Amino acid sequence: MNILAKTAATAVALALGAASASAEGKLVIYHWFEYIPQELLDKFTAETGIEVTMDTYDSNEAMLASLKAGGMGTYDVAVPGDYMVSIMIGEGMLDEIGDGELKNKGNIAPEWADPSFDPGWRHSIPYQWGSTSFMVDTAVYDGDIDTTDILFNPPAELSGKINMLDSQGEVLAMAALHLGIPQCSSDREQLKALNDMLQNAKTHWASFNSDTAKEVLVSGDAAVGQIYDGFGAKARAERGSLKYAFPTQGYVAWMDNVVLLNDAPNRDSAIAFMDFLLMPENIAAVSNYARYGSGLSGVGEFLDPELASLPESNPPDTAGPAVFIEVCDEATQAVYDQIWTNVKK
Repeated sequence: MNILAKTAATAVALALGAASASAEGKLVIYHWFEYIPQELLDKFTAETGIEVTMDTYDSNEAMLASLKAGGMGTYDVAVPGDYMVSIMIGEGMLDEIGDGELKNKGNIAPEWADPSFDPGWRHSIPYQWGSTSFMVDTAVYDGDIDTTDILFNPPAELSGKINMLDSQGEVLAMAALHLGIPQCSSDREQLKALNDMLQNAKTHWASFNSDTAKEVLVSGDAAVGQIYDGFGAKARAERGSLKYAFPTQGYVAWMDNVVLLNDAPNRDSAIAFMDFLLMPENIAAVSNYARYGSGLSGVGEFLDPELASLPESNPPDTAGPAVFIEVCDEATQAVYDQIWTNVKK
């Protein structure tokens, strides 16, 4: 073997060794779009040597469907909302985090210490929390916006100019608040009223979009848009006539969480990433980027000062209750799934 051949063989061996080492230091994330700063992922890689790959989705339901369609075993962690964590636990999709695996678990704020959707945080950690309501362009409509009528029985100025989130949970929860009925009702009359109301309301809607919910408001393509409060703050920064509503009937509250998926191909990397996000400085970087609250103590010193005074994060005294999306029993959920299918036809 000549020197050139030896050099080539050595290079191949080194490349194979590097590839093997790299394969052991990977993390594959399934995440909401526009919800984590790239700089934070770069920091994680710099500190750990773990290479991060990320795919995105635009609703809890889309994430669940994708995982069920073959995504399990592909991703290490995902970021579902509170109610979806309950569903995923019930369907055996989440791994259990062992005692002591997360060194920074003590940073979780006391008020979030034992959530109903994952008691004791056995499968997940808190990520961000906030609300879902809607924004109105006050240059188009200057009347009262703090009512769910804006979405479901809008004035003429707004009819045909409304974008709804493409999210069954958020739309149906807000619709239940509008009618003053339980989210998981099994009453036939209430369910009929819900279906009929939504069939009428959708004649006033222009679109269902989650991934462009902010953009259609900023561009003026929509005068009303269902939206998350953090995206609402970003939208208002670009179009000052937009205002976030806090309906007297109520609005949706949520907490997104990082979950450890069953069959995670890089479980150790997933645990390292979750522990990284349990450090106040790191999760504060997410809040500063996304404009939401975190579930940790000790983040205040790392937050942008203006976050505390954002109108999208401070409901007035007239606001109705903030409600979390509920998980229905299987039979009731099947009815709601059909109602949603009817809405999307």
